Amino acid sequence: MSDRRATWRGTLAVIVSGCCFGSISPLTVIASERGMALESIQTWRYFTSAVLVMAFGWFTRRRVRAAADPMAGGVPAATSPWYAPRTLLIAGGGQAIVATLALAALRWLPAATASFLFYTYPAWVTLIAAVRGLEPIDRPRLVALALALGGIGAMVGAPSAASLSPIGLVVILAGAFVYALYIPVLGALQYGRDALDVTRAICVGGTVCFAAWSIPAGTLFAVPDGVALGASMLQGVLASGAFFGFLAGLRILGNVRTAITSTVEPFFTTLLGVGLLRQPVGVGTLIGGAAIMSAVLLLQRPVKLRVPRSS
Repeated sequence: MSDRRATWRGTLAVIVSGCCFGSISPLTVIASERGMALESIQTWRYFTSAVLVMAFGWFTRRRVRAAADPMAGGVPAATSPWYAPRTLLIAGGGQAIVATLALAALRWLPAATASFLFYTYPAWVTLIAAVRGLEPIDRPRLVALALALGGIGAMVGAPSAASLSPIGLVVILAGAFVYALYIPVLGALQYGRDALDVTRAICVGGTVCFAAWSIPAGTLFAVPDGVALGASMLQGVLASGAFFGFLAGLRILGNVRTAITSTVEPFFTTLLGVGLLRQPVGVGTLIGGAAIMSAVLLLQRPVKLRVPRSS
């Protein structure tokens, strides 16, 4: 019973994280339409997240230190602090690479096509886990994966051969594959570290990476108005909660379940687009959302382990 409650708690954390992440795309559209550069938007987003996460860590520093103390019954101490250059490069650099590839692909592909291709990353996660033997890939997970990918395809429309640019195809699939590799890397970074430390590494590292892009480009302070800046900083507020939820769910669910459950993000993005951007809702959105939620529910079934008979 406790394992089932933990599974639902981890699933809820990933769903909330996906909703927060799903809010970022409409806010990016709002800021971009007002003339703000994408690298500037991302810099202010990660800077806001870093400030909030650092402030939260300062207020809770005693509790976090007690949880990280192996003598106090917590997790063993990590070999390096979260602010080590290598940790910042891995955590923040991975986020920067994925975001850059996903945004760059929009130069050659329509947004719907790019979204469908990017959300093939659960398939890459499942394949990598199967090849490396990290997690059991049973029939329910394969069915859930098919439901999730089919639901996304129903929402955004399957890409046609005529709309696929070879360059855009390579870039967006590279982004999906890098993200599939990045998810287990985040899981490894949590060993010996509190989720807060990994979140701080992501936010601070991401700020450094995007600032290194926007400052030389001269776009960091090229803010057209307060609406664009507010939309960018609101992304940082939502991303802070999204990182916490994603890492908490990843620790409980593992790589494959977390990847498939997080596909609720485009469904929420579509719903949010109706309210903010006045986008119409089609039958495909309803069918796709039902398929994705079915995949999430299917993933709640416990994995049956085969116990060998004793001789």
